[in-house]
Amino acid sequence: NVRCLLSKEGININATNKAGETPLDIAEKFGSPDLVSLMRDAGAVNSTDQGKPPNAAKQLKQTVSDIKHDVQSQLQQTRQTGMRVQKIAKKLKKLHISGLNNAINSATVVAVLIATVAFAAIFTVPGQYVEAKVQGFSLGQANIANNAAFLIFFVFDSLALFISLAVVVVQTSVVVIEQKAKKQLVFVINKLMWLACLFISIAFISLTYVVVGSHSRWLAIYATVIGSLIMLSTIGSMCYCVILHRIDETKLRAESRSFSMSHASDQEILNGEYKRMYAL
Repeated sequence: NVRCLLSKEGININATNKAGETPLDIAEKFGSPDLVSLMRDAGAVNSTDQGKPPNAAKQLKQTVSDIKHDVQSQLQQTRQTGMRVQKIAKKLKKLHISGLNNAINSATVVAVLIATVAFAAIFTVPGQYVEAKVQGFSLGQANIANNAAFLIFFVFDSLALFISLAVVVVQTSVVVIEQKAKKQLVFVINKLMWLACLFISIAFISLTYVVVGSHSRWLAIYATVIGSLIMLSTIGSMCYCVILHRIDETKLRAESRSFSMSHASDQEILNGEYKRMYAL
């Protein structure tokens, strides 16, 4: 039918409608490729080829359509980004909870170990004990009970023992579900374990002054210097890491209030909101 119409003389094949469209424009939108090819062979052209672009109404309609398409595309991309962010957040939350659980379990093991060592140490002091009644001594009293080094050992060994036992009691009695509360519990337990480790170190160093004797006092001084450097540098480094982590958390909260996470990439979220390692 179209071929017959095109063969008729007097047919204006490039006439335009009210919208400024030629038959070829309409055929390209709704027709088949064969129809478009047939019309082009007959000399049909587009409205742009005629130098008569579509009218303003059509241009406005096309502009609105393009804007609508862009908005829908951006909304779809935003939804997809939000879903990816939620998946990453859930995965990292599981890893964070797992890390807290590992820290709690490790603290329990260390607390039991320190309590065991501290309990056994009081019954294995150098010089042994009074086994017979002697004037000025009680039966079972340590022979070095009046030594200042032993008194220091006794005080700090007792502190390490009871702090460790307190940690064990808390760990075996308290069940924490909420993540923030679990993080606070780990923070408190870690600080108690720091004290227990420091006290058991002081107890050990104090006994070295008894074991080496007065002629080799330099060995005890050497142990004091080495132990002090290692323990103080370790605890100082941990305190620095804790303070640094708190500062980073504060900065992150301030940034999250002023920055929309929907515009951040997955890698930025992974590197910015969550850390792979930090100190409590």
